[in-house]
Amino acid sequence: MLQKMMQLRMPEFIKKKKLNELFRLTADAFQCELSEHKGLSFTECLSEYAIFTKEQAESYLQSGRPLEELKQRLYQNSYIFGQGLRKSLHIITWKEAVTVLTVIYKLIGIDFQYDRQGEFSIKQCFFSKYYSAEVCKLISSLDEGLAAGLSGGDRLYFKQRITEGGSCCKGYFSRES
Repeated sequence: MLQKMMQLRMPEFIKKKKLNELFRLTADAFQCELSEHKGLSFTECLSEYAIFTKEQAESYLQSGRPLEELKQRLYQNSYIFGQGLRKSLHIITWKEAVTVLTVIYKLIGIDFQYDRQGEFSIKQCFFSKYYSAEVCKLISSLDEGLAAGLSGGDRLYFKQRITEGGSCCKGYFSRES
């Protein structure tokens, strides 16, 4: 029921609340301070989030620190976020998890299409105008964690990315059940 309502129209304050949670979990993974975004619209906050993640990822990539630790923190934090959504939205089936993931992506400017064979494509991505291929690859740990949390552990893998010069992103799910 709630999933159908999400597809119709989500109030701005709820979208901002969830985006702020995403900001917090991302800042926590990067182990950095979070800037203030009160008074901004959802669209302005989304742009700020894209800039924030780009800058944090670029800084981390240039630091020479091990990437696996950061990827694990990004994954784990978004996995917990996805689990919370799974519980609050009463997601039980694989189809429900993919439906919610599709709606979430739509809200943040990602045109996610799933073909029921385990494959997905993304023809448009809001973040692709901000991210380099390296940043996208690093930040996609958030996508992987969110998908796993929503689905109860299934894995999302990218085979191709817009930021690598592809016409779209392509990937697949590895179902754990």
